[in-house]
Amino acid sequence: MSTAIQNGVGLLETRLNGCAHAHGLQNGYDIGHTDGCTNGHINGYQNGVENGHRVDDQFLPPPLQLDDKTRAQKITTRLSDMMLGGAELRRVGAVFERELERGLQEEPSSLQMENTYIPELPDGTEEGLFLALDLGGTNFRVLLLELRGGQLVREDVKQYHISDALRLGPGEDLFNFLADCVLDFVQSEGMEKESLSLGFTFSFPMRQHSILSGELTTWTKSFKCGGMEGVDVAALLQRCLHQRGLDVTVRVLLNDTTGTLVAGAHIDPAVGIGVILGTGSNGCYMERADRVRHWEAAHARVHDVCVDVEWGAFGDNGCLDFIRTDVDREVDANSLLVASFTFEKYIGGKYLGEVLRASLAALARDRESERGEYAVTLRTLEGACGARLTEADARVAQHVAAVVSNRAAQLVSVSALLRRMSRPYVVVAVDGSVYKRHPRIKSLMQRYIALLAPEHPFSLLPAEDGSGKGSALTAAIAARMASRSD
Repeated sequence: MSTAIQNGVGLLETRLNGCAHAHGLQNGYDIGHTDGCTNGHINGYQNGVENGHRVDDQFLPPPLQLDDKTRAQKITTRLSDMMLGGAELRRVGAVFERELERGLQEEPSSLQMENTYIPELPDGTEEGLFLALDLGGTNFRVLLLELRGGQLVREDVKQYHISDALRLGPGEDLFNFLADCVLDFVQSEGMEKESLSLGFTFSFPMRQHSILSGELTTWTKSFKCGGMEGVDVAALLQRCLHQRGLDVTVRVLLNDTTGTLVAGAHIDPAVGIGVILGTGSNGCYMERADRVRHWEAAHARVHDVCVDVEWGAFGDNGCLDFIRTDVDREVDANSLLVASFTFEKYIGGKYLGEVLRASLAALARDRESERGEYAVTLRTLEGACGARLTEADARVAQHVAAVVSNRAAQLVSVSALLRRMSRPYVVVAVDGSVYKRHPRIKSLMQRYIALLAPEHPFSLLPAEDGSGKGSALTAAIAARMASRSD
């Protein structure tokens, strides 16, 4: 997404009270498309009635306000298939719960429901010095964390950039680079001769065999390395580390969502769900061990285990086609991973910007002629779209951002997990750039989760850097478990 578009989105938020931040919301809707939408349909929404049924207005975004009422209604009509009412959202929830149960039973499902083999969360007894690796975006981080009595007393972090060539080249090259970064980091800390345990946060779908073993299922985001089919990523990293003479042992393998849950539980023991809402999106939660079919290790004494939902692929089997729009199909067709990660393309920051770009381009093509101010916003939008725009155009662009923000917040599937867990109270640990930087996503999520799971009290907890801290904490948990077994 261009800098001009990013800046324009931010200005829509700051100058027009919209809901798009320069690095948070990156989405919109191509309002030039009208297929499947009728005036009767949108008038039904405006009057609180859809197909003869009362629509709960609590689920709809604020209406578009323009002096030109005809234009406002036309645009609202074109956006109507992105405005999800309570009935549609409850249907999404029911489909999610069905797919969840199928995934747990290892039946065909668009939800992977992967067993992470993490049977417990921080309890305040974690001790030691741990390395953590965090791979999932264009930057890779190496961390050193020291825990005493469960408290974090030291944290050193160094960030390394991953080039396009590494993200799209042979997987072996990528993992050699990761090991080089670890070597550089421990040398900078003067610890290259020390024996260290490492937690590896690998933020891609995996098929896990144990707490320290797993194979890549598919690359996501901007990664598409070759030669990784059937490769145990933890074992590959371990081999690359040993080739550099490092006495570093990979103790745990997890993704950023699981790390966020563990890091959140270190702050609040009521945490039971982890969510990533950033470049991509995913969720995990603590499930009863006897509900999980996939086990490759003894688990007679395990009561709960963390399950990685992998909800980015929710809908890949067509089960969500009833909410899919033509613009969603266009975004998918132009993506690196076509016909996959359907759900992530509704709510992940990587994909949202392309839809906003299409929307702004459609607005520019309309070339409407209203007058107005909002000069800074308009200059930015005009620079991005290559055409003259007006105050009304800017208001429409703001409304598109609001509609898309609303849909994204509605679809984050926390409410279904709350119903599944059925605990008296659950804290949801959340991390990710969209959650941190979008000015209204937190309040929208709180609103819609409460509406969709009214009998399940919850709160949202920002888990800053959960993907990094969580892997070190999980390595400490693994060490504690191992000491009990000795």
